[in-house]
Amino acid sequence: MKRTAALIVVSLLCASSPLLAADLATDQQAVHVLNRLGYGPRPGDVERVKQMGVERYIDSQLHPESIPMPQDLEARLKSLETVSWSAGDALRQFNELRKEVRNEDEGAKQKRRLVLGKMNREAADARLLRAIDSPRQLQEVMVEFWFNHFNVFAGKGVDRALITSYERDAIRPFAMGSFRELLGATAHHPAMLYYLDNVVSTSSAYGEQLARRGNKGPRGLNENYARELMELHTLGVDGGYTQKDVTELARMLTGWTYQPQRMVRFNENFSFDPRRHDQGVKTWLGRTVQPSGQREGEMALDVLAVHPATAHHISFQLAQYFVSDNPPPALVDRMAKTWLATNGDIRSVLKTLFTSDEFMAPQTAGAKFKTPYQFVISAVRASGVEVTNVQPLLGAMTQLGMPLYGCQTPDGYKNTQEAWLNPDALTRRITFATALGSGRMALSGPLADQQQRQAMSASAALPARAMADGEMMPPAGAVAPAANPPMVTNTVAANAMAAAAAAQPLDPARLQATLDGSLSPRTLGLVASNPPDLRAAMLLGSPDFMQH
Repeated sequence: MKRTAALIVVSLLCASSPLLAADLATDQQAVHVLNRLGYGPRPGDVERVKQMGVERYIDSQLHPESIPMPQDLEARLKSLETVSWSAGDALRQFNELRKEVRNEDEGAKQKRRLVLGKMNREAADARLLRAIDSPRQLQEVMVEFWFNHFNVFAGKGVDRALITSYERDAIRPFAMGSFRELLGATAHHPAMLYYLDNVVSTSSAYGEQLARRGNKGPRGLNENYARELMELHTLGVDGGYTQKDVTELARMLTGWTYQPQRMVRFNENFSFDPRRHDQGVKTWLGRTVQPSGQREGEMALDVLAVHPATAHHISFQLAQYFVSDNPPPALVDRMAKTWLATNGDIRSVLKTLFTSDEFMAPQTAGAKFKTPYQFVISAVRASGVEVTNVQPLLGAMTQLGMPLYGCQTPDGYKNTQEAWLNPDALTRRITFATALGSGRMALSGPLADQQQRQAMSASAALPARAMADGEMMPPAGAVAPAANPPMVTNTVAANAMAAAAAAQPLDPARLQATLDGSLSPRTLGLVASNPPDLRAAMLLGSPDFMQH
C-alpha cells in the first residue's frame, strides 16, 4: 500500500488545479453547493440537485426542519445510549468511576476505561454518522463551524464527560438561529465554564474570606473566559477593547459557575453564586455597570452579540469558511449589515452569503483546501460506502492532525490552505485515499460488533492508567500510549485480517460519476492512463478532490 500511495503522490502532485470556467456549468454549480453547504456529493446527489435547482436546494438547506431524516439514521442514533444522557447523568457516571478508581483496584480502572471509552466513542459516532448520512448537510456543517468557534477540548478534566451535552444542548439547537441564544448557551454550559476556568473566578474579597477561614477553593479573578469571549467568540482581536475591558468583564462574570451536586440531582447545568460575585461598580466598553449580579453578565452578552465588531468578525469567519481564505471585503460588509439589521440572525446572514455573486463566482469553486475533517467525510460520502464503524475515520483524522474534539486551544482548528497543505499531509491523505479506494478500511466490517468495539475503546480511546481530574485524555481516535492487553491486540489483528479478506474496492467509474463537474480534464486523463485498481485512490487523492 505504501508503494501505491507513493506512486499516486508522484503522479498527482504535478496535476493541475481544479477547472475554472467563465461561468459555472450546471454540474459545477451542483457540485459547488454540495461541497460548500455540505461535505460533498454522495452517489446520485449531483443529479438530484440539478433536478431540484440550486436555489431551491440552498433554501431547503437553510431550513433543515423541512428535510426528513432517514429512519435508519434515526434508529442508529437512538441506539447510542450515552448520547441521550444529560450533563448531570454523565457527570454522575464520571464522578462515581473516579471514586472507584481511587482504591487502585484494577477492575475499577478497567470499568472506568470502558465506560469513558463508550462515552467518547458514541459522541464521535453521533457526529460522524450525521455528517456522512444526514441530508441536512448545512446543519451539520454549522454544528462543526460553531463547535470550532466556541471550542472546548474534550480531554480536559470533567469535560471528558460533558462534551456530548455541550454539542447537543449548547451548539446544535442554535446553529442556524439567534447568535445571542447560541452565545448564551455556550456561556452557561458547564463544559465552557470549566474549560476556560470561569468556575474558579471569584471576587478578591471572597477569596480572602476563604483564605482567612482556611478553606480550599478559588482565590480570585480568572480572566481566561472573559478574554476569549471578546477576542474569539465575539469582537475579534482588533475589536476595539482594552485589557481593562477584559478585567472588567471578568469581574462582571464572577459567580457564573455550576454546582456538581445540583447538576447530578436536578439537571441544573448553570448556577450563579452571589457570594463569588464582585459587587463593585465596573466600567466596561465605555459603560458604567452598576452591581446587579447575574444581570451584569447577561447585559454583556446582549451588547457583544449585536456589536458592529462582532458582526464583522464573524461575518469574515463565515465568508472565509464558505468562500475563500481571503474573502471579498464587500461581501463581508454586506453580511455584517444583515447581521446588524436582524440582531444576529444566523440564517439571514447565511442567506446573504449563499445568494451572493461572490459565492457563485467561478473563482470561488475549488478555491478552498479541505481540512482533514472535510477531506475524510467527503471521501466517505463520495465512496457511497455504508459506515457502521467510524473508528478508522477517527484514526485517520488524528493521523492528519485534526482529531475530533481534540483541539486543545480555544481558538479551534484553522480552515485555511496554509494550515493544512504540506508534503507530509498530502502523503498521509493519499495513504488514506488508497486504503479507502482499496476497500480495506473496515468501515462496515466486524468492528461494528459491540463487544469488539468495547475492546477497541479500551485500547484506543483512553490510556490504560487512571487519570486525575485535571489530566488530558487523547481525543477520539487517538492511540493510547500504554501497551494493549493481549485480548485486545488479538481482536484487532483478527479484525484486520477479516477486513482484508472482505475488502471491496471502490468502483472508479461510479466514483468518477459522483464527482462529475469537479474534475479537471488533466486529472481525468491521468487517472484513465493508470490501472483500474489505482483509479479510485487517484480520484480521492487528486488535487481536484482535495480542493472544494
